[in-house]
Amino acid sequence: MARIPQEFRFDKVSIMTSSPNLQFVVQPGGKLTGRLRVPGDKSISHRSIMLGALAEGVTEVSGFLEGEDSLNTLRCFRRMGVRIEGPDALGAGRVRIHGVGLHGLRQPDGPLWLGNSGTSMRLMSGIIAGQDFDAVMEGDDSLSRRPMRRVTEPLALMGARIDTHEGGRPPLRVHGGSKLKGIHYVMPMASAQVKSCVLLAGLYAEGETCVTEPAPTRDHTERMLRGFGYEVRRVAGEGGSSTVCLTGGGRLTATAIDVPSDISSAAFFLVGASIAEGSDLVVEHVGMNPTRTGVIDILRLMGADIEVMNERVVGGEPVADLRVRGAKLKGIEIPESLVPLAIDEFPALFIAAACAEGRTVLTGAEELRVKESDRIQVMADGLVALGVDARPTPDGMVIRGGAIHGGTVHSHGDHRIAMSFAMAGLRATGAIRIEDCENVNTSFPGFEQLAHGAGLSIVSTGEAS
Repeated sequence: MARIPQEFRFDKVSIMTSSPNLQFVVQPGGKLTGRLRVPGDKSISHRSIMLGALAEGVTEVSGFLEGEDSLNTLRCFRRMGVRIEGPDALGAGRVRIHGVGLHGLRQPDGPLWLGNSGTSMRLMSGIIAGQDFDAVMEGDDSLSRRPMRRVTEPLALMGARIDTHEGGRPPLRVHGGSKLKGIHYVMPMASAQVKSCVLLAGLYAEGETCVTEPAPTRDHTERMLRGFGYEVRRVAGEGGSSTVCLTGGGRLTATAIDVPSDISSAAFFLVGASIAEGSDLVVEHVGMNPTRTGVIDILRLMGADIEVMNERVVGGEPVADLRVRGAKLKGIEIPESLVPLAIDEFPALFIAAACAEGRTVLTGAEELRVKESDRIQVMADGLVALGVDARPTPDGMVIRGGAIHGGTVHSHGDHRIAMSFAMAGLRATGAIRIEDCENVNTSFPGFEQLAHGAGLSIVSTGEAS
């Protein structure tokens, strides 16, 4: 893949990076009780903006996640000529998108800033590859270190032209005017972002575009495309694989979207209530998409007491209320079949493993090394700093449960790392200080207040930039 030319290397990457000066301090002990609702699902929020923008008509969204990642996606489509009302003017979590159709986007007046959101960059690569204009996408230091060849290579097979920085990393320059052709892409590893990128490019491609995934991954893109009236076909394969296909040249019709609460955000509270004796917590309106519920399955295998209540379907997505009570967890060997269904929840699950009796073994999760941080190494370092026996492996970790001591851990700007270690305070013997927590707002605005209200003794120190 070609390097991005010198004139497209931007100083904004360093200028707009968050300052690592916000810290969480969690006092030891406590339990989680009551009822709460976590923010809207980030994956669905991203997709609601993207597909709403490409649809014909006005799409109404409720429950939209007002975190920085989702808002950056919203701002990018505004800069490509899409009129989007809200969320502030319409009330919390409400957005109104005046779609411009598949071919109505306009060239932005400068680089598109995506902050910390790899989901935005990867999915938007597929959309922008089908436009007749050039666009540059860039992000913060963390995003600028994340690999993008996993999407630029299949897009190149479709006929797209994309320049990258050294090592296939951002910023990306997508050249417009390419005539895309449909392909059948067999993914070397399961990834919902890669699958979604190729399918979104397929909207603009001649003929049929198919993606074969070796194991199930989240299917929000396929569900939402159908919700916008676009035909998507799925054929089951052998050994858990499946193939998803669509044909280019169709149209999307505006619809209403009710975003459920994010199970990835609920996971911190599911783990926290499970590890803290005496906890009894209900997390409301949680998205229960079967491609996302691996965290519940894994916790139950460890002995967690999680009750699924009030199951229903909202806007094509299954939702439920989850009641979780404190339980004595045991270490397990995590089935590799569940890994793609819980890939974002493993930082929290590592805390559950640290509190479990015996040994927990994770394999087949090498994707964790290329998230917002190297989540295997960063979590292992933090657990060891708190006195936990944790050994990282190339594709996972081995954790032997035991006492969690107080101490200082570094989140490396990764929101899921910060929130996971916050929940560890419920079982710690001393205070835990977590460095570099500002990016928590990228996915979970109001986390500190919600956690404190449920019973976690957490305060923030320092100043947000």
